[in-house]
Amino acid sequence: MANSKVDLISTTHAVPVIDEDAPDAAISVPDSGDTGEGGKLKMIVQLVKKSLGVKDIAAMRLSLPASLLEPLPNLEYWHYLDRPDLFASINDSDDAFERMLAVVRFTFTKDLKFVHGKVCKPYNSVLGEHFRSHWDVPPVRYSSDPTRPPLFGTHTTDTHSAPASTTALPLETLSIKSGRSEHSSKSTRSGLSLLSKTKASPSTAPTSPQQAPDAELAGHMSSLSLGPDGSDSDTVRVVYITEQVSHHPPISAYYATCPARSVEMTGIDQISAKVSGTTLRVTPGSYNKGIFINITGGAGEGERYHLTHPVASVNGILRGSFYITVADSTIITCTGGKGEESYRAVIEYKEESWLGRAHFLVEGVIHTYDEDSTEHEGWTKVKHVPQSRVVAVFDGCWRSHIRWRRTASSSSVSLSSTSEHHTLVDLSKLQVVPKVVRPLEKQPPNESRKLWDSVTTKLLNKEYGEATKHKLAIEQRQRDEASERKRKGEEFIPHYFEKDISSGAPVLTAEGRKAVQEELEERC
Repeated sequence: MANSKVDLISTTHAVPVIDEDAPDAAISVPDSGDTGEGGKLKMIVQLVKKSLGVKDIAAMRLSLPASLLEPLPNLEYWHYLDRPDLFASINDSDDAFERMLAVVRFTFTKDLKFVHGKVCKPYNSVLGEHFRSHWDVPPVRYSSDPTRPPLFGTHTTDTHSAPASTTALPLETLSIKSGRSEHSSKSTRSGLSLLSKTKASPSTAPTSPQQAPDAELAGHMSSLSLGPDGSDSDTVRVVYITEQVSHHPPISAYYATCPARSVEMTGIDQISAKVSGTTLRVTPGSYNKGIFINITGGAGEGERYHLTHPVASVNGILRGSFYITVADSTIITCTGGKGEESYRAVIEYKEESWLGRAHFLVEGVIHTYDEDSTEHEGWTKVKHVPQSRVVAVFDGCWRSHIRWRRTASSSSVSLSSTSEHHTLVDLSKLQVVPKVVRPLEKQPPNESRKLWDSVTTKLLNKEYGEATKHKLAIEQRQRDEASERKRKGEEFIPHYFEKDISSGAPVLTAEGRKAVQEELEERC
């Protein structure tokens, strides 16, 4: 990968000072010894009680029994690429408006896991831990009508993908287990534990997956091949790498790229969390300034899209039936474009009522703005945007169908077509695309699956006490390493990302660029 592509992201602020040692005592919950749903719910209630009044749970040391954790590394869980094909498609169009529309479509699908799956707690990442993977996906195809949504070549309910299931199959869990063989030369596919469609309402969703036999997994895996013939021909590769760059507060840096489509993505993952009543409210942390997407070639060369994060809430904690609601707004701002118009989008998530079930409604606009002005910075709600600036509107349910239409202020369409609504995306028909991960024997000791392998093995075998012991050993080793650095007067230096993350758009080091190139060339 050319260095110039990576160097488009600059950092100009002071290097943040991050304390490696938590300032307060750990919040811990003793293992109840009951691994059933009742025992887990009891431990969750204890955790909620201890967390009341804590300003930011995410910045605290949190020690949980392994039985409350999903056998999945945190760095593998978070990646915003549940639909890598839509990420790769952002730069497909020659039209700037259609590229913004593609970014909006990507935004609604990047966390598809929360639409079709359950909320879970993966392992806490340790300092210096990293994860990398890739996807080989068929590019989306397009109708001759530009108002029509793209046609997907993989993982939809309309294609050869696995049929929707009424139970939450632990496919990601089992894919990790099936990829453990030290003698296997094949890669493992994951990203599937949160793929299942469930007919149950959020208030009755199961809190843990049903165990599925390996034979059933094999059937699903064979039906989830990337191409119609199971081959990887006519696909594009999307590569992802992430590293834990701070432990207290927990911060990770990430980078993704699809060189074949000249698209890059980078950002910082850090959250702030606080218990409010029976809800866990999650907001971006101070270093998390959103997602940055760079177009490095093609029609959109030079464009940069900045996506802010909304506010999320985890509900149903005391009932043990977790579901997510979203509030506030996501703002998408495009800068650096070559056209006469600069585009910006406002995605407004509607507040849920205190009574009754959640509706998950959303509305938004795409509008023009002046890059040399600051007036648009105050337009954070749909109602704030002047109608003369609006070129398209959209609305719907962010868990299912979202529609859009051009407005009368759009100069490129006739007035007769502005009243027609078109499908932007139908999330009910999309499934999470599994990632490809190198086998354990190819991974260094601090790569996520290799690092947590002993804990994962014990959890899959339901040896929860042993899993907790292995988990505590990993955490203690991290504390010992931090103490040794402090004694020597040394500081932790990230391996794959530059130390300065203050801009919110981290920059790959030479080792990071090398790892990305290796993943691009990987033939598992």
